[in-house]
Amino acid sequence: MTIDSVEDASTIFWDFDGVIKDSVLVKSDAFEKLFITFGEELAKKVKKHHEDNGGMSRYEKFPIYLSWAGKQKSDKLILDYEQQISKLVKQSVIESPWVKGVQEYLEINYEKQEFFLVTATPQNEIEDILMKLQISHFFKHIIGSPMSKQDGVESLIKDYDIKIDHAIMIGDSMSDYSAAIDNNVNFILRKTSLNKKLQKQLKCKMIDDFTYG
Repeated sequence: MTIDSVEDASTIFWDFDGVIKDSVLVKSDAFEKLFITFGEELAKKVKKHHEDNGGMSRYEKFPIYLSWAGKQKSDKLILDYEQQISKLVKQSVIESPWVKGVQEYLEINYEKQEFFLVTATPQNEIEDILMKLQISHFFKHIIGSPMSKQDGVESLIKDYDIKIDHAIMIGDSMSDYSAAIDNNVNFILRKTSLNKKLQKQLKCKMIDDFTYG
């Protein structure tokens, strides 16, 4: 069954950055800032890759960026950079603008629909962010990295016996789309300034925000 409306779904898998908070650019700027010591050209290359690969976890990105910087990759070094980026972005994400209408939608509908959060943000970090935003209670389960979005959606479907033909995923990246399609879940794209190529590429329901209806 195809679901074309957010309100018609029984279950919603939510992405976070770009869907609940307009925080994608905040993280993009942080990645650029973190790698500026290796030169402006590399920093901008990192920023572009981050923006072009929304939904890809930091655990996957840092080995790539460190290799570009000529650094010998190690678990310790990757952890160090992950901690640095976490410090740079956490408060900025909390203070970033809400996607229009999303707070009201969550508040009004979290007892009518099942809400799950599936994000590439590290587990401890997203839990802390949601707690500070006071929206943790809207979600029955929260999944962050290192678990992939595809595996996260799959595990939630099994654990909560979710009827996939009544479920949707709302995301803003190809990784969100893939996680939905690979699990036979309907997908709705939240349009942003960074996913214009995806808007042309995908044939699915698309929304600007949650102020409709």
